[in-house]
Amino acid sequence: MAKDRMRVAIVFGGRSAEHEISILSARNVLAALDRTRFEPLLVGIDREGRWLLQDEARLLASAGDPRRVAIEPGPPAALGAVPAAPGVPERGFDVVFPTLHGTLGEDGAMQGLLEVAGIPYVGAGVLGSAIGMDKDVMKRLLRDAGLPVAEFVTVRRARFEADPESVRAAVARLGWPVFTKPANAGSSVGVRRVRAPAELEPAIRHALEFDDKALVEAAVTGREIEFAVLDGTPPSVSGAGEIVVEHADGFYSYEAKYLDERGARLEAPARLEPDELARGQALAGRVFEVLECEGMARVDLFLTPHGEFLVNEINTLPGFTAISMYPRLWALAGVAPTELVSRLIDLAIARHRRRAALKREPAPG
Repeated sequence: MAKDRMRVAIVFGGRSAEHEISILSARNVLAALDRTRFEPLLVGIDREGRWLLQDEARLLASAGDPRRVAIEPGPPAALGAVPAAPGVPERGFDVVFPTLHGTLGEDGAMQGLLEVAGIPYVGAGVLGSAIGMDKDVMKRLLRDAGLPVAEFVTVRRARFEADPESVRAAVARLGWPVFTKPANAGSSVGVRRVRAPAELEPAIRHALEFDDKALVEAAVTGREIEFAVLDGTPPSVSGAGEIVVEHADGFYSYEAKYLDERGARLEAPARLEPDELARGQALAGRVFEVLECEGMARVDLFLTPHGEFLVNEINTLPGFTAISMYPRLWALAGVAPTELVSRLIDLAIARHRRRAALKREPAPG
């Protein structure tokens, strides 16, 4: 390897419900890596939490279907000192590009581990990652900042088990239908559309299989509009994309996203009036700042028939799969995948150097 090339550890898999989607994202990040500047090191985390070195050719050849990908057996990989391949100096890696979607990946846990180890990494820091993952905390912060969100009720497992009637009463005030979802999950895992009171309890219990806290949100009639944000001074916001759902579920479910080839259509650029585009971009940038994000994020909005934008959620480690909106929106803006991946790595190194220059001890006297 040329000494001036930076070694990038792409870490993927993990123990979340989005394990397979993470592998697909890693595959596309690897394919986009600028080999004149970076050398990849592939670290897969299997469902038991074991860190294993992965084969580059095998990952690139893996299927695009999440039902057909998996972490392969391989040599164990340690965070601080990954075993070197023959002829590669024992140096570990210079920066981590995590494509770990969901819990223990984009919720601040991995980011905290890397911070303690002193390793630069792509994406939001500990705080922004944790906030972005927890939809309850995220929506409360947005609401307190005066940004528009749909009405919602937070359901904690203990309260639901002790007094389900009070939960049903609180949800009834939202009207029907509603959506139930785990507070900490992504890729529409655990999400259900609830059309009537009789469907509520099973849907909440389903969401609580993935997290100790669930969210029940009032259904919003409107278009699903998404923006990609790339950190900078100030952050850059892409043009808009739109999710047009055609799946039988009637919403952008996991099946509609990844399993049904005709379940959803991504329209990019979205057909918006100039004023709508400007307002959506401004709101997306504001969401990025309010939620203490860094690196990158995809901001998902609803556009109602009355022309009002509501914030649905933010994704601080958006997918890099073949159908993912984040790289697609930047490609439409003239930022090709290779340039995008390079800029994200550069942002990670710059942040690490900036933080390393901060004082860690009080000034004498």
